[in-house]
Amino acid sequence: MDTFSACLAFGPIAIYLIALGAINLSGRPLVVTGTRETISLGLALLGLAIVGPMQLFMPQQAASWFGQLVWLLLVSFYLLCLVLAILLSRPRLVIYNVSHDDLRAALDDVARLLDADAAWAGKALSMPLAHVHLQLDSFSPFSNASLVATGDEQSFSGWRRLEAGLRERLAETHSTIRPHGLWLVAWGLGILAALAFWVAEDPGTIVGGLDRLLNP
Repeated sequence: MDTFSACLAFGPIAIYLIALGAINLSGRPLVVTGTRETISLGLALLGLAIVGPMQLFMPQQAASWFGQLVWLLLVSFYLLCLVLAILLSRPRLVIYNVSHDDLRAALDDVARLLDADAAWAGKALSMPLAHVHLQLDSFSPFSNASLVATGDEQSFSGWRRLEAGLRERLAETHSTIRPHGLWLVAWGLGILAALAFWVAEDPGTIVGGLDRLLNP
């Protein structure tokens, strides 16, 4: 793998790791939608997809017809697949920097405000009046959790109200900073440092790699 391909493949991943580490080091709960998480992960993996399957399975006939514009078509196809995955997925919320007990207590408070008939069954929470049915999946080592929709009868407005309620409720919660955030930032910075050293060693390979990519 040449220098340009390495930067394109691993640069976005390193930035994603640093951002994720910074979120985990903030010490405050953060609520994001599954859509936002999927988009951020998809963009982080875009460079890897370009230097991997896109180059490997490059349609040569299309490349000869469209020239450099073939990359616009391939990237557009990747983004359309990402949008399709988002549209086909069920509603989901991801919460960073919160323990299982704190999240369950906050979720119970918000659920009672949104729906008086809210009821728990193990890790599953049903809010029939709000048309929201979900399961709480937590990952204790990272203090992260997901609220995943169960069943197809879901109300998107109900999920939006749940998201807003959780943000407001968790704003009062403080969590302990855990070392995994430092590891994520360290890995991201390490990758960027390695790429910067590689580029500084031979800057000309960036131009050559870009030329080879744009002229398949």
